[in-house]
Amino acid sequence: MKILFLTFYYKPDLCAGSFRSTPLVEELYRVMPEGSSIDVVTTLPNRYSSFIQDAVERECRAALTVHRIAVPGHQSGMVDQSRTFLFFCREVFKLVREREYDLVFATSSRLMTAVLGALIARKKKARLYLDIRDIFVDTIGDVLPRSMSLLLKPLFSIIEKLTINSADKVNLVSRGFYSYFMPRYPRQSFSYFTNGIDDEFLAPVEPSPPRSVAEPLSVLYAGNLGEGQGLHAIVPELASRMEGRVNFTIIGDGGRKRELESMLAKNKVQNVALLPPVNREQLLRAYRDADVLFLHLNDYDAFKKVLPSKVFEYAALGKPLWAGVSGYAAEFIASEVPNAAVFHPCDVAGAVESFATLSIRDLAREEFVAKYARTSISRYLAEDILATGKR
Repeated sequence: MKILFLTFYYKPDLCAGSFRSTPLVEELYRVMPEGSSIDVVTTLPNRYSSFIQDAVERECRAALTVHRIAVPGHQSGMVDQSRTFLFFCREVFKLVREREYDLVFATSSRLMTAVLGALIARKKKARLYLDIRDIFVDTIGDVLPRSMSLLLKPLFSIIEKLTINSADKVNLVSRGFYSYFMPRYPRQSFSYFTNGIDDEFLAPVEPSPPRSVAEPLSVLYAGNLGEGQGLHAIVPELASRMEGRVNFTIIGDGGRKRELESMLAKNKVQNVALLPPVNREQLLRAYRDADVLFLHLNDYDAFKKVLPSKVFEYAALGKPLWAGVSGYAAEFIASEVPNAAVFHPCDVAGAVESFATLSIRDLAREEFVAKYARTSISRYLAEDILATGKR
């Protein structure tokens, strides 16, 4: 079986797409039938302009080849990201032009990697497995200006329909996506393999008794600083309200970082430290030094269906989880993650109130870790992909 694996992000890039794709490729490589091969086509690290990791353009290991395409840099804006992706598409088509595949797998957050996979699968007469990590059509209706949304949403709805209907199997990374996809595509075959906990986060947690701390508690957020996370809409006022009780550390980069910096400066907020992205070893140290881990999604209807990958690594570390989310993510955290405080997105008063319910201690969430280890999820997903390729 000849497999093409498409992912815009792959190791050593720092993002959910990379963390999902890399172990899945390793598992596919481990369990694929004898005589099979995998071509991974991805990009050289580009997730954050402020954090670039070195990587080789072509990496070979027996029946596994990783092709990393050097794409133009971007600042996480829609226009420059679109330009970057179009360049990626052109180079992918060049790369696979003379190659044949039995199965195309594409993991996609903003739909277009899935579209690329569908086009290649059709041209190669290969079977197609899509891994959908976000609902792009749903999201653009919330995050784009109304005039642009009215123009683009019908177009991308058609593109989504053609893409999803062309797949032999579709995995949805959140069960919250069910209410969107099932009514639209009742004949499609769906599975639900979520994100999971990477090995780096599986070290045993030593439980600690509840503690009261006289000095301000350390609250950490690490990840993207974009419109979807909405930190610019919550942190400046929340930090001001909790000055003396909490010090925020925010590690990351993204399209709304400058706005966040500007609002912190405008409001003369003194208890927020903004740091650039770091590698995972440094990130783990920062997590373990924190008292509380913070998570937030903007207050958009589209985000009521998502389940942020950050939930899994946060929960595995045993720290108190403070989360501004709604919909499926709120339900998931409430039912699966002990010692978590959930408040409605962008609700400063609700955030302050919910913080008081946290017990400031480390807690071994053993059942959660066993249930959502990335290795197990990758194994089951890899088996499902291969089974689809054999049909």
